[in-house]
Amino acid sequence: MNRSYIAQVAIVVLGAGLLVAAMLERPDSSQVVPADRREVVFWHFWGGEDRKVVEQVVARFNNSQDRHFVRAIAMPGNNLDMKLFLAVTGGEPPDVINQDDPIMADWAERGALMPLEDIASPKEVARLRDWLVPAARRLGTYKNRMYALCNGLDIRALYYNKSLFDDRGMSAPTTLIELDNISERLTEVDPQGRVQRFGYLPDPRRLWAWGVVFGGEFWDETQDRLRSDDEPIVAALEWMATYRERYDAGQVAAFRQGDQSLPGKTFPLLANRYAMVMDGQWRVRDIIASQQEQRRVGTPVTEYGVCSLPPPDGGRTDAGWVNGNFFLVPRGAKNPEGAWEFMKYWSGFGGNEQAASETCVAGGWIPVSEQVIEQPEFQRFLAEQPLFAEFVRLASSPNQIPTAVIPGAGYFHRTINDAAAKAMYVEQADSPRTLLTGATRNVEAHLDARRSSP
Repeated sequence: MNRSYIAQVAIVVLGAGLLVAAMLERPDSSQVVPADRREVVFWHFWGGEDRKVVEQVVARFNNSQDRHFVRAIAMPGNNLDMKLFLAVTGGEPPDVINQDDPIMADWAERGALMPLEDIASPKEVARLRDWLVPAARRLGTYKNRMYALCNGLDIRALYYNKSLFDDRGMSAPTTLIELDNISERLTEVDPQGRVQRFGYLPDPRRLWAWGVVFGGEFWDETQDRLRSDDEPIVAALEWMATYRERYDAGQVAAFRQGDQSLPGKTFPLLANRYAMVMDGQWRVRDIIASQQEQRRVGTPVTEYGVCSLPPPDGGRTDAGWVNGNFFLVPRGAKNPEGAWEFMKYWSGFGGNEQAASETCVAGGWIPVSEQVIEQPEFQRFLAEQPLFAEFVRLASSPNQIPTAVIPGAGYFHRTINDAAAKAMYVEQADSPRTLLTGATRNVEAHLDARRSSP
């Protein structure tokens, strides 16, 4: 037998053993499972302040009933799918896992996940489909079966420096032409021709949003085929590349790289590097913290606004790219019933809407159902946080399109991002059309290889 193969198997077995051993540790007495309850092993990726919120949700669930006891295990870092594979190999998969990477279809195709129809009744799953907003329903469905229950959505919109806009007598852009005009007026260039602040600068990773705004979809669910080189998406990347042409590829790339040198994970809008930035609802928390600090030190408080992505003529309104966090139940889970009860409690399904509204307020997360959004506590939160409220409004739009739920979605995502980055950062890059055509063909070949592999 090939020695390298033996070594690889040994590594996998050893890794599985170490992972299982780590799972079985119970250093915290609060994690000890009462004798009269069934344990639910829950893996998640959250750290920092978010981890505290997760632990609070787990504690509330454990106190809300007396049949199951969730034991949360933080699994931060990358390769959570590999960690799951090792746990399955070792015979100790978690009962439920929360994930935000596009792995669901890959694992479903390998038979590593339990469809929700195997855990809940068909009537309950049918009610769940109706209960979810469209984006959450799509994120959890593969081949017309639900494998995941989404518990929070991530939406992108356009943040802008409202104080700066007010000083210049400007309003938030409602069309792409307005966005370009405002961007040009608010971009600051020093005497040497170096940009000190961009009014707006497209991010290659956000082609997924702009392509939808321009009227495209990257994947055709009805025909099961790629559409990432369709005219609307080509047009979106052509528009993004005009910023490279206007300001020089080297300067655009260097400026974007400068964002990475900001201390911590500073939101570049707060550092006055941009007048407008596309980002997600999690940045509301950063804005609030910045304004609190300005009040503390006695400096003028900068006001910010948020609006939907402005479309071109003929484009989609309230449109963009959506992803989210979702629960999965691995095949071989010892307590799928308990996992399902916990999933419902967190997301709000099955009469748990009020509890879910508390969770979403605590974590700053967008609910996956209008019935959670309508809860009085969440409505009070939205009244106090108008920036966040705009993201919640957008979450219910049918024009918020998720990444394709297909095996190889991660490769698809990276390949399109690479093509967009070349269009934005490489001076002599091929045309956006050529780049997207090549990327689409590469993804097609990858998907074909996956389909033909045993």
